[in-house]
Amino acid sequence: MKEFYKLLRWEFKRIFSNSVLCAIFFGAPVLYGILFGYVYQQANVVDLPIVIVDQDNSPLTDKITDAFEDNEGLLVKDRRYNPGNILDEMPVEQYVAVVTLPSGFEADVLQKRYPEVRVDLNMANILNANTASKNIQQVLMSLNAGIEIESLKKQGLNPAAAKASFESFKINFHKLYNSTGNYLSFMMPGLLGAIMQQVIFLAMALVFSRDFEDGYFRQLVKKDKSSLYLIVLKATPFILFLPFMWLFVGRLFIFFNIEAEIFNFPMLILITLLSLASMGVGMLFSVAIPNQLKATELLMVISTPAFVISGFTWPSMAIPGFINGIAQSIPVTHFLTAFRKVAYLGGDLSHVFPEIKMLLLIILISFVAMAVLLQIKIKRARTRHVSRRV
Repeated sequence: MKEFYKLLRWEFKRIFSNSVLCAIFFGAPVLYGILFGYVYQQANVVDLPIVIVDQDNSPLTDKITDAFEDNEGLLVKDRRYNPGNILDEMPVEQYVAVVTLPSGFEADVLQKRYPEVRVDLNMANILNANTASKNIQQVLMSLNAGIEIESLKKQGLNPAAAKASFESFKINFHKLYNSTGNYLSFMMPGLLGAIMQQVIFLAMALVFSRDFEDGYFRQLVKKDKSSLYLIVLKATPFILFLPFMWLFVGRLFIFFNIEAEIFNFPMLILITLLSLASMGVGMLFSVAIPNQLKATELLMVISTPAFVISGFTWPSMAIPGFINGIAQSIPVTHFLTAFRKVAYLGGDLSHVFPEIKMLLLIILISFVAMAVLLQIKIKRARTRHVSRRV
């Protein structure tokens, strides 16, 4: 153990002497966590620019325009009486929607000719388009109902009867889990999980590959010929650092007021398994590829699309089977699925048992493969050392 502690102290020195490793492991979670938090801090999309083409210019279309201006999700950037060449303006103005109120609109409404309001949506950004569509429908349907009720009242019905006649049934939506539709609460956990996996991947990719490059590995194998000994030696500093990194990530949830139950035992199990699985994959690449640049590049290839194919934002059932199969081999896929069950849906360990099994399987496969491959490299290094002495 005395020798182990001596080597461990040297490992800490090697870690802190590597500016790239320190920047990745300590800087990335802090920088990206705060950056993404502020990006999504507004939580909901507001002031989406629209243009109203009012070809009728009547009191009714004035009322409709006022209703659009009162909607916080929309910003009436321009109101005009002829369309002009809106397509030429789009690259600069980037209107999310164009609402056209046709000529004779008020007269047609009063005479029950059911005129059409045309809404052209800019689908270049689907999130903005869907949000704008929802707000536009809300405004127009409210006005439509109001106009119909007023018409019935003019026909002699009292207000209550007019409202009842227009509404054949009521619809009541009750939103569960992130009831405000807070985009920060939706995106931030997935991004932070993906960031932590990528940070661990890249940091662990350097632990053995650096030793192979600078010759330190030959000194290590003189101390002990067991691959498990070297794996524990290399993993220990990061096992000590990671709780502090996860604690910082947890504090970001509090700082940005993200509504998620993360300080509980199931979540502790999940972040522990994600950390170990990511360490296993990263160290396996570090052993298999004795070059720091190539090891990190290959792990970047894996980690870059991990969030997209994890099923966190786009449902897994809509992803082709072979891509879904690849996603199942990446730790963050199972972590994010389990995270949503625990943090938002109030699940316990029994609810995330399938994800726990998969994370344990990734840990087992990666560490066994790493131990076998490392043992082979230790044997070769010791054989070369003996050959040189002979």
